[in-house]
Amino acid sequence: MYSSATTGTSTGTAPMPVVPKPRAEPSQEASAEELLRALQGLDRDDPLAVRLRERITSHYRSLLDRIARRYGGRGEDVEDLRQTAHLGLIKAIHGYSPERGKAFISYLLPTVTGEIKRHFRDHTWAVHTPRDPQSLRPRLRQVRRDLEQRLARTPTNAEIAREMEISVKNVEEILLVSEAYNTLSLDAPEPHREDSSGAWERYLGVEDHDLGLVVERESARSVLRTLPARERLILKRRFFDEWKQERIAQEVGCSQMHVSRLLAASLARLRRELAEGD
Repeated sequence: MYSSATTGTSTGTAPMPVVPKPRAEPSQEASAEELLRALQGLDRDDPLAVRLRERITSHYRSLLDRIARRYGGRGEDVEDLRQTAHLGLIKAIHGYSPERGKAFISYLLPTVTGEIKRHFRDHTWAVHTPRDPQSLRPRLRQVRRDLEQRLARTPTNAEIAREMEISVKNVEEILLVSEAYNTLSLDAPEPHREDSSGAWERYLGVEDHDLGLVVERESARSVLRTLPARERLILKRRFFDEWKQERIAQEVGCSQMHVSRLLAASLARLRRELAEGD
């Protein structure tokens, strides 16, 4: 029979909780797969988990730098690409399953390169465009280069479409989307100019202050057609050709006073009919 000191049942005290033994950290010679296996089941903020992730990151840092440099020279800073590659490594660490038995590198490489391509797709385009044409743009560029070497000339859209097994319309859409990859500042000088005085800004349209008069002009045009021919001529000479009344009177064969009366009557009629139209 066990004593109460051993079991704690006679005195009513709860048994002592079983404290798990701390997990041993793998040796410095451990592989990435062993480090990831030791990482399984640990809380993210566990000091051991933090050390294991740091060791994995240190192990693949040079590889991530090489991948980032490989995608350099495409208009994006290498340091930004390096940070994106490290983000891909973190995602690979969290998504890798050691029990599947595959090498971590086989999961890491597509994860990192995919993250970098996603970075180019989502952050480097000057204008947001449909995703499918974006994804086909690199392949179209490669196909066009191959056809240029093979044909010794610039391939047509139809030839590119046959090579890519897509429609000509899709090729045209990809080419249109490609124009949105980069933009120019309006203050930038025009290309092929020796001086820097010509900026793209001068090609922009300007505000047409007479645009608001379009409706009024069209309304007045329909009312003018209802006037007699002589009154229409007098209005044209006075307000469009800017003739003086004396000259108008000589052309229509009446006195200057009569021209003045005809102008006043015509304008009053125009105002009245336009007001009724409103």
